[in-house]
Amino acid sequence: MPNAHSAMPTRAVFTPLDWGLLLLYALFLLAVGFWPRRQDTDDFLIAGRRLGVPIFVATLVATWYGSVLGAGEFVYTDGVAAWVVNGLPYYVFGILFALFLAPRVRGEGGHHYTIPDKLAIEYDRKTALLGAALAFVYASPAQYVLMLGLLLQSLFGWKLLPAMGIGIVLSVLYVFRGGFLSDVRVNTFQFLLMFTGFVVAAWLCLARFGGLAFLQAPGRLPPTHLQLLGAHDLRWAIVWFFIALVTLVDPGFHQRCYAARTPRVAVVGILLAVVCWACFDALTTTTGLFARALAPDLSNPVMAFPVLGNRILPPGLKGLFFVGMIAPIMASTVSYTFVGAMTVGRDFIWRLQEGKHGGEIALIPAFTRIGLVATSLVALLIALAIPSVVLEWYVLGSIFVPGVLIPLLGAYASNRWKAPPNAAFASMLLGAAVALFCLLWGWHHGGPDDPHYPLGWQPMYPGLLACALVYGAGLLSRSWTKRPQPSDL
Repeated sequence: MPNAHSAMPTRAVFTPLDWGLLLLYALFLLAVGFWPRRQDTDDFLIAGRRLGVPIFVATLVATWYGSVLGAGEFVYTDGVAAWVVNGLPYYVFGILFALFLAPRVRGEGGHHYTIPDKLAIEYDRKTALLGAALAFVYASPAQYVLMLGLLLQSLFGWKLLPAMGIGIVLSVLYVFRGGFLSDVRVNTFQFLLMFTGFVVAAWLCLARFGGLAFLQAPGRLPPTHLQLLGAHDLRWAIVWFFIALVTLVDPGFHQRCYAARTPRVAVVGILLAVVCWACFDALTTTTGLFARALAPDLSNPVMAFPVLGNRILPPGLKGLFFVGMIAPIMASTVSYTFVGAMTVGRDFIWRLQEGKHGGEIALIPAFTRIGLVATSLVALLIALAIPSVVLEWYVLGSIFVPGVLIPLLGAYASNRWKAPPNAAFASMLLGAAVALFCLLWGWHHGGPDDPHYPLGWQPMYPGLLACALVYGAGLLSRSWTKRPQPSDL
């Protein structure tokens, strides 16, 4: 075996067996996507609202874990702390979503397709359109497109931009025809592949090198990599817990709840998905620590898993591991591109042309296909502008959560906690705008690697505060106008 500290090749060294496994995977995706079927709008957008527990769990787990290379990047740079801030908080909010939101989302959303549908019913059209704009930016599959491009680059040696372009075309090709129904069918297979690939990699690392004793040996890992918060403090961890609030407003979560057969399917499915995420986190954390120990000199940490697989896995298993990495990335690329496309198709084109076409819902699949192209192009631009998976998590979450969280939770609350439409719109706009302003201010004064935010606050905090103040003022104003006036007494 080569020395662990030697330079790693950028190209993966594949045998015909490895290439054969990759080819079989690609053929399977195309076969499922282009399998002939008749579909109505419900089938195309939300699989006819017929998802049972097994399929619900598989599609949610595969989609929600699409940033698998980002997980490797996080563990490579921060060690166990990556699990503390990028795993644990999502379990907490996933469970809260299942217990308190999922029954309402599915129970009240029997005719909904997207989050803006709920905003339109509970507030007004302009709030729905603003929510759609924020959801479109957040649902951009940019981070997944970046990861697909990097993997294709390591396999074929292409330049990054064409690699990303080819990756997203291959990802959306089958949903262009088959819609969300094709997506969830493929995700069942993606779920099995991602677990198989990482079980093989983690097992081989432990069998060949040993366990904790190997990782704790002098010079293997930075001393902080096996500490819960790593080299950071509690304030850093709290920021990531706030970013995990995105679980409550994630468009993919809501879409899958709308597609569930019953509210109970949504509740049970999310709780089981949390268990699956915890198991997969154990695999990625273990594998990421070994990647850092065996290849400590990577210039691009997002390639930690591909480099590890290229180094230690034998023919066949190497191909299986790469397919296991590609599967969740592909699942998320497809799912979030489709969510963005639905936002364009239903929440912009259809909603704006409702009067002209008599509100014909049958037009939405055609509009959604236009959205697939638009979402793909925007994702490429974002991926080029922010070439870090972890940084994309941080940026998009820091802007989207302050804008959408409070108004959306208010939409599902009782009327007592529902602000007037104008207040909901203003709170959403101000929350996102303040967070974006603070983010840009910090980058201007220090750059993305060492930002100096106003008052030292992370952008999400002032954004949430601004949103809460405006939304709260709307609640107070509505409450005041409902009080008996002297003329009424």
